[in-house]
Amino acid sequence: MDEARSRQVVIAGAGIAGLTSALAFAGRGYAATVLEQAGQLEPAGAGIQLSPNATRILRQLGALDRLRLSAIRPEAVVLKDAATLRELARVPLGQVGEERWGAPYLVAHRADLQAALAARVAERPEIQLVTGARVTDIAVAPQNIVVTAHRDSGSMEAAGGLLVGADGVWSSVRSQLAGREPAFRKSRFSGELAWRATVAATSAAGQAFAAIGAADCVTTFLHPGFHMVAYPVSRGSDFNLAAFTKGERIAEDWSGHADPAILASSMRGTSAALARLVALAGPWTAFPIHTVEQRRWTMPEGVALIGDAAHAMTPFAAQGAAMAIEDASMLADLVADFPADPRQSLAMWENLRRPRIEKVLRRGALNRLAWHAWGPVAIARNLVLATRPADKLATDLDWLYGWEGR
Repeated sequence: MDEARSRQVVIAGAGIAGLTSALAFAGRGYAATVLEQAGQLEPAGAGIQLSPNATRILRQLGALDRLRLSAIRPEAVVLKDAATLRELARVPLGQVGEERWGAPYLVAHRADLQAALAARVAERPEIQLVTGARVTDIAVAPQNIVVTAHRDSGSMEAAGGLLVGADGVWSSVRSQLAGREPAFRKSRFSGELAWRATVAATSAAGQAFAAIGAADCVTTFLHPGFHMVAYPVSRGSDFNLAAFTKGERIAEDWSGHADPAILASSMRGTSAALARLVALAGPWTAFPIHTVEQRRWTMPEGVALIGDAAHAMTPFAAQGAAMAIEDASMLADLVADFPADPRQSLAMWENLRRPRIEKVLRRGALNRLAWHAWGPVAIARNLVLATRPADKLATDLDWLYGWEGR
């Protein structure tokens, strides 16, 4: 294959993972074609937390300054008991966190992050973004991947030395290749539902949150039956609320209809003020939380799955987007460092990323256990949090937020 083809990357998906991947490869001298099945990039999603391990990369890619125009830098993560509203712990962020970890901790609307990345992509002539292009076939040969996509005007082909599947939980790339690569599996419903609402800060619901939470922080309310995370977005004009409960499968999609009684019943024993906030914030949209567990994320011929396509996780460590951003950055670096041997670069990338992802998954599982604890376990949790200084809580996150790559 000629040099030009080897330095061409095809990326499926123009979400956070795909756009970050395009920018990372462009920064290392590669041309990228991004295929997005939606007809146009439209604002979608809800709030998102971006820890310093992610914003550090966004800064390197030239997208952070744009994002900061609409994002908020919270002063702390605050944990509260949902029944008493008593503060259990506080992890300092803000300027203290930025100095500690070398980059800011931000909260934003997901659409604002995608817009910041898309604006940066538009400035890079080596990136071609094709919307309305649904991947329908993939021909795999060593260092020569040909992707066929359906468009309203007919089919098109994009070819390169590497295909990056950055198309999320219901990845078309993963589905297309599953028949020939048994290690590629479908997503799995986790048994958890995410309930999301966005409320104006000036609304009755916004005022109800301000009365029991912290308007300039990420506030998490802990309860055996559910937990809820709330924080400001869109320059502080809105609050993003996300509650998590057990539930039945409701849809093989991002959102669906679920009985609001599930959320209400999970809140038995919470404070009246918190119950009032949840009532005022409705109607809530329910999202089934799906996970993806792949035996492999790569094919040596030149295919890599990143982000949710490879390892969609529950949101209890608030690291889904950050892990996709890390994946994209490290993949571009390793492919560029070993251009003559893509098999080696892909193997190295997967071997380096897996331990990191597994550690984040363990952290998420621990968070869920702690946040939904009850009885003696909850008492023990509260005692530990009460006796652990804020600086020690921050130290516990150094491995996560202070990550700077390989």
